[in-house]
Amino acid sequence: MRILNFGSLNIDKVYSVDHFVRAGETILCTDMNIFCGGKGLNQSVALARAGAEVYHAGAIGTDGEMLREQLAASGAHLDYLQTLDMPSGHTALQVTPDGQNCIIVCAGSNAQLTEEYIDSVLAHFGAGDVMLVQNEVNNVPYIIRQAKARGMTVAFNASPITASILSYPLELVDYYLVNETEGRTLSGCGATDYETILAALHEKFPAAAIVLTVGSDGVLYQCGEERYSHGIYRVQAVDTTGAGDTFCGFFLASLARGLSVPQALEKASLASALAVSRAGACDSIPTWAEMEAFAKTAQAK
Repeated sequence: MRILNFGSLNIDKVYSVDHFVRAGETILCTDMNIFCGGKGLNQSVALARAGAEVYHAGAIGTDGEMLREQLAASGAHLDYLQTLDMPSGHTALQVTPDGQNCIIVCAGSNAQLTEEYIDSVLAHFGAGDVMLVQNEVNNVPYIIRQAKARGMTVAFNASPITASILSYPLELVDYYLVNETEGRTLSGCGATDYETILAALHEKFPAAAIVLTVGSDGVLYQCGEERYSHGIYRVQAVDTTGAGDTFCGFFLASLARGLSVPQALEKASLASALAVSRAGACDSIPTWAEMEAFAKTAQAK
């Protein structure tokens, strides 16, 4: 099973702060680091480090060679990565001592995927392949429609959540990978409890598998009458930035390995716990071997 990821690639500037800056306030950071990031890149790295055969489709700018190098070093295929004469996507992140973060994103080259380019990539894929996409690139509705038309399995990480997502061809999605905030918006139920959100998503998208991550309460899954859940593991939180992307990559990679859904939820939960215990987004993502080593001593919370 090949996985094609139409994903964003960002240069992340991470500022360590005592607290998130408030309106009208100027604060000094205690440290600043530059990392490779973007939800798309992070998920491709997670997929590759988990052993999946992943192809990354997207665009970097003339300043994005570090992004290309990161993908290559992680083992992702770069046959369809394009370089454009403009700045790459980039982000500014604030990270507090307890590992919480807030993020500003500038799309840059991530917003320049043309229909012609998308078609040229999809021409190499078809039934039996998985297409993964997030909401940090443009032309997402077109990508979903064209991938589905080719018989591909469509996985959608609906992040960042925007009002425009509700106009996407959501009925074509086979796997939803969302957190509780994204799930609440997609379902339209307005509820705050996780079970109600999951039930509303299942009712709205009865043919899809719903993977709903719920922070410190772990993850819930439903597809048809099949339901599972898994908790988190005890770690010292350093930076939560890459946790969701790590979970997404390891979950899909586990399925590609032929593991069951409960096993995939377990592997993804272990990997995301390791990611939370490390700094950075992409740099925090473990390998499959690191995840398995952690599993031997990991304690459920």
